[in-house]
Amino acid sequence: MAKIEIKNIRKDFGDFNAVEKSSFTIEDGEFFMLLGPSGCGKTTTLRMIAGLELPTSGEIYLDGEEISQQPPSKRDIAFVFQMFALYPHLNVRKNLSYPLVSQGMPRSQVKAKIEEVSGILGIKDILNRPVGGLSGGDRQRVALGRAIVRDPKAFMMDEPLGALDAEFREHMSEELRALHDRMNATTVYVTHDQLEAMQMGDKIVVMNNAVVEQFGTPQQIYDTPATMFVADFIGSPSMNFLRFEGALENGATRVDLNGQMLAVPKQLQGASGKLVFGVRPEHVSLSENGDYRGKVLTTEYLGTTQIITLDTPNGELKARIDSAQTATVGENVALNFEAPKITLFDETTGLALRSSLNREVLAHG
Repeated sequence: MAKIEIKNIRKDFGDFNAVEKSSFTIEDGEFFMLLGPSGCGKTTTLRMIAGLELPTSGEIYLDGEEISQQPPSKRDIAFVFQMFALYPHLNVRKNLSYPLVSQGMPRSQVKAKIEEVSGILGIKDILNRPVGGLSGGDRQRVALGRAIVRDPKAFMMDEPLGALDAEFREHMSEELRALHDRMNATTVYVTHDQLEAMQMGDKIVVMNNAVVEQFGTPQQIYDTPATMFVADFIGSPSMNFLRFEGALENGATRVDLNGQMLAVPKQLQGASGKLVFGVRPEHVSLSENGDYRGKVLTTEYLGTTQIITLDTPNGELKARIDSAQTATVGENVALNFEAPKITLFDETTGLALRSSLNREVLAHG
């Protein structure tokens, strides 16, 4: 398998900028997620790596070789599409063997390879069945198998589970991650589903409006979002944003939120003007003696936890609390925020006010 390096790639379609100077590195054997909303540039980025689109500018390296202008046939990359892209007139065995036969591989080697891959994917019992009568999950396994038999340097997957129903999609995502771990294959996977990205990925690039917003591990992106977009896009429910105006000095550890001084992480970058206090619902708790208060608007029971929505002086806020706690609609309650988990943002730029974080995670954007 291979390391993939993306250096300042840009893609324009006429006057439309689809990808703006993106840079990141996919390590050998990584399961790498390209995450973002529809139209953000993630699929275009994947297609440029695969050679289905040529970049307007920038460089792409595969295993140390610059490939940005090479055709797909020269890149040794396998592509798995959302809609399977199987040959409906061929059975499973012939679909799997097609890329090997096209390469002129001897029949005995083709047979051995089909046996190996069908065993890995658990589809030996359907090798002689036509693909048209298969379930969505089996068709996806066949599509994966047709990519795997080639032993490519890397796999490109464009929302391969998107056509499956929710329950089976979760099952297949677990299977796909387990398959990756067995093969240790460099994999680039496009999705708009942040839960899927967090569950499956070793690293994630979050894209928005053609730009890389953040690059890092799932935990880095969740715990220390670099921008308001990332903080809002990742998490369910997403991060709360309480807006306020004020001035912060370098190294400030407290902020004035509606007359209440609240603790925030150390080493803050100085800022002034329109600011945003960001806190995830699970880092908000009910308190008997807190001075910051909110009125309970709704409660949502989720079994072991509940989500309560509150009206506060700085905007609406959600808290994830233990289901055993009592929260009555209309009640005015005191709130406590977990200071080390707070993120402050400059609302004008959308950037987190933690300079060391911004330098690290946005250096590739």
